[in-house]
Order: sequence, then structure tokens, then C-alpha cells
Amino acid sequence: MRSPKDFFAPLAVGAPDPPRQIPVLPSRMIHFVDPGNEKMAAKVPDIAPQVDVLLGNLEDAVRADRKEAARTGLVRIAKSADLGRTQLWTRVNSLDSPWVLDDLITLVTEIGDKLDVIMVPKVEGAQDIHYVDRLLAQLEARAGLTRPLLVHAILETASGVANVEEIAGASPRMQGISLGPADLAASRRMKTTRVGGGHPGYLVRTDPVGAELTEGRTTYQQDLWHYTVARMVDACAMHGILPYYGPFGDIRDTVACEDQFRNAFLLGCVGAWSLHPAQIEIAKKVFSPAPEDVAWARKVIAAMGDGTGAVMIDGKMQDDASVKQCRVVAELADALAARDPELAEAYAAATEEALAE
Repeated sequence: MRSPKDFFAPLAVGAPDPPRQIPVLPSRMIHFVDPGNEKMAAKVPDIAPQVDVLLGNLEDAVRADRKEAARTGLVRIAKSADLGRTQLWTRVNSLDSPWVLDDLITLVTEIGDKLDVIMVPKVEGAQDIHYVDRLLAQLEARAGLTRPLLVHAILETASGVANVEEIAGASPRMQGISLGPADLAASRRMKTTRVGGGHPGYLVRTDPVGAELTEGRTTYQQDLWHYTVARMVDACAMHGILPYYGPFGDIRDTVACEDQFRNAFLLGCVGAWSLHPAQIEIAKKVFSPAPEDVAWARKVIAAMGDGTGAVMIDGKMQDDASVKQCRVVAELADALAARDPELAEAYAAATEEALAE
């Protein structure tokens, strides 16, 4: 076990100091692109301004015979495209694959100054993060980087869920964790072939009325991922990193996608993956607080003064805990408003109206 005093020391001679605080940047949608697909790569300049995070995917959905092309394509995009304020992430291949070492060596040494976060799939425990942590430090030193790269883990195995707290705290580099429902379902031997979302067979039924066992009994579909997302959120909050919902595979079902994203948002997630341009606006809508919610939060904060005691606003008691809740919403709104002029205008107008009441 490492001594706490050594936790923020570089793991390689010449590597930059590990971060002491993870930047909380807007990341409502992590938009996946296949950098080896020329048509998709050509759309990057148009897509980048629409998303908070652009991720060059090297792992799943990239065929084995196209791994090198995807890696080369990501290097090309990073060197040539002007992404503005959009973050550039990558998902490398899994640690048990024959491609991951070349992924890390190539990306860190060639475009390490352009990358913000490296997403590591199928993380099973702190040992996986420790391996990546040390290797990144060595490569950063080789490349002469002055800014440490951050690491994002995907929760895709039963072992990963069981060890999620130690994963979240395994390194100062840890930026966040995403739910990976498809691989996790396979790892758990769950009987669903859906990528995220619910399942009509996972339900509860109201009790029978009288002797009738069939008629008049309502069913409610349940969320397969509630437990896992909640546990992931707690682990991330405990260690000061960020939780994300992962993919929603049914691109056509925008209604269910929005519902699933909103469930994750309400539980504490800051964003989700977008696999298709149709999901970008859904994520933007869901993971941006509504103007009326921002206005209410700011109204409570203003009424509470120093944040102690209790006040009544519109017949509802507000106290110290209320202010803490409201600050979460208000601070997120401020961060998003700095990036999105339309949201800034909507938030300002709603707040002005609320404070005038």
C-alpha cells in the first residue's frame, strides 16, 4: 500500500506531477467516432462544436483488421483538426488485448499534448489502473509532456462493480467512470441482449384484488441498471471524480434513450455516451438543468444568505441541506452557461423572473 504522502509524486523520472484536482468541465455527451472511418473522420470539424467531448474509439466496434487504421486516424485528427473547446478523449483497447500497448505508446508520444482523457475498458480492479498509471508516467516522460493525462474507467465486469470503490480511488489521474451495460450483462450472465435501457420482462406487478389473480393487475417495468449506476455514483462522489451513463444501443428509440439518460442525471451522472448524432441533442437536453430549476436554485441560495438556518419559500421549507442541493444545480448551470450562450441567456432570463417574484 502506497503512503499517502507519495500519492501525488510522479511515477516516473521526468513525468509531470499527478493532478491534485480533477477539472470539472462540461461533458454532457461523450460522442464516439471511428477515426479509421474516412467518412466519419471528415465530419469531425462539423460535429466537434456540437459536443462537449469527442472520443476516438479504438476498441469495440472497430474490427481487428482495422485497429491500426483507427489508431492512425486518431493521430491524424488530433494533429489536423481544430476542436476549439471540445475535449479530445480516446478509448484504447482492453488491457488483455494485443493492441493496447501500441495504442498507449503511439497516442501518448505522438499526440499526448492534444489528448485530455484515456478511457480504459473492462477495468476489474485497482491493479489495472495502477498498470496504466505507471505506464502513462513513463510515456509522458519520454514525450516531454508537462500536463498529465487523465484516466477514465469503464465498469463492464462483475469484478469491476465489486471493486468500484477501489477503482475510483486508485490514482490521482482518475477522471471518472462509465457504465458499460452490454459487457457487464454478459459478465453477470444477465438474460438480456439489449445495450443499456430496460427490459419488459424485468417488472413488478400490483397485488391481486380479492380472489382475482389475473385481471386488473398493473405491471411496471423496472430499471436493470439502477443498482449499478447508484453504486458507481457513490464511488465517484467519494473520490471526487465524475460518473457517466454509457451507451444506449437502440438509436431509433429516442424516447427511451431520453428516459434512461434522465434517470442517470437525476441519480448524479454528469453525462452519457452518444453513439449517433441523434443522441447528441438528447444528452445536451437531459444533462443541462432546466432553466426553471436553475432559477429556483438561485432563488433559494439568495434567500438563505450565509447558507445556515431555515426559510420558507413558496410554502416550502429550505435549510442548509437545500442550499447544498441548489449549489450543485447552480454551479453546473454556471459551467454550462460559460460554454453555451443560448443556455446562458435562458438561465439568466428565468433567474431574473424568479428573483423578481
